[in-house]
Amino acid sequence: QLQVVESGGGLVQPGGSLRLSCAVSGFTLDYYAIGWFRQAPGKEREGVSCIGSGDGSTAYADSVKGRFTISRDNAKNTVYLQMNSLQPEDTAVYYCAADKINCDDFSIVEFGYWGQGTQVTVSS
Repeated sequence: QLQVVESGGGLVQPGGSLRLSCAVSGFTLDYYAIGWFRQAPGKEREGVSCIGSGDGSTAYADSVKGRFTISRDNAKNTVYLQMNSLQPEDTAVYYCAADKINCDDFSIVEFGYWGQGTQVTVSS
C-alpha cells in the first residue's frame, strides 16, 4: 500500500526556519517524483516544489526560490523541504504528494498519492 506522511510543521516567527519531512512507504523514490504543495485558508492549492525520480532534478515556485530547498534521502525513503526566511504569507497546510511525473509540470499535474498535510504557521 502506497503511503505518504508529512511531519515537521509548527509555529515559527517571521524570518525563522522549519524543515518538513515526507516519509513514503510502499514504493521507492527511485521511481516516483515527490511534490510539495500548500493551501492557505480561502486560497487555492499552490505547488511549492518538486523533486524528480532518477537524477533528482528539482523545481520551485517563484515565491519560494532562494528560500526553500527540497532534498531526498533514498535510503530513508524520505523527502525534505527546508524552509528558511519564512514569512506570514507562507502560512498554510503543507502537503506532499507522489506520482510518476515530470517535475517540469508539477504545479499543474495531478498527483495520485497525497498525505494528510502538516500545518505551518508563521507569526510573531
